Amino acid sequence: MKFIPSIELVRDAELRGYAVPSFCAWNAEAMKTIFDVAEELRAPVIVMNGWAEFPIIRPKIISSYAWALIKHYTIPASLHLDHGQSIEEVVECIEANYTSVMLDFSTRPFKENVSALRDVVEIAHPRGVTVEGELGAVGRTDGKTTEGTIQSSLTDPDEARKYVEYTGVDMLAVAIGNAHGIYRELPRLDFHRLKRIHDAVQIPLVLHGGSGTPEEDLAKAISLGIAKVNVASELVHTVRNSLMEQWQAGKNLWISLACEPAYRLMAEVVRKWFYKTGAAGKA
Repeated sequence: MKFIPSIELVRDAELRGYAVPSFCAWNAEAMKTIFDVAEELRAPVIVMNGWAEFPIIRPKIISSYAWALIKHYTIPASLHLDHGQSIEEVVECIEANYTSVMLDFSTRPFKENVSALRDVVEIAHPRGVTVEGELGAVGRTDGKTTEGTIQSSLTDPDEARKYVEYTGVDMLAVAIGNAHGIYRELPRLDFHRLKRIHDAVQIPLVLHGGSGTPEEDLAKAISLGIAKVNVASELVHTVRNSLMEQWQAGKNLWISLACEPAYRLMAEVVRKWFYKTGAAGKA
């Protein structure tokens, strides 16, 4: 198989009433773990990486081993840039054969966000690359904004309609009370707002901060237009906690021996999310 634009996966999810999980994949082992489970469950999947990984390994190298791996699988998949920080970073990923990109200017003024996303769409679409944008404080916010609380900047439906109209973006990440990381308390998702946004924009919506979202809330969000769900923190915590437990138990952390049980536990988290989003069996 080869990577395809993520909009092809997400549109099918929207039509058939499920969501495609987008998993953070920071190295080849993480990608292989995700693809193995996707193949087993016959599930479409998106693997993503971005600013946290790029200081260690640039997009061109990440993409090269991602493309080498996907050739061994038959499930539909996409390679996605998550939370792109600049137009230059987005272009770097497009040139590295990512099939889906996100530019996150959600903390910038509306006009600047729109202008930058329009530029990205004009670069990406002729190459068949999907573009995701974001409105509202879901990503890394400023010092005055608390992510995922009533103080956060939630997505305005009327503003979202203008944003999609002006930019031609394919998918929209929304702020409806969700947050990144592991929730310290259960999120209070604004489902009325979510419905109004989806009615206004008529494109697939993205839920960032999937980790820890209650299953019933996730199902309701999917029924109201969420067609892509990002999962990162749960995967990272699972691998890290396994390595720490092995270290504290006095085990020899020879890299291959230590990573095998850690990624086996990660596979169980991935499997859970394919079922939670309804993606299992949809490939």
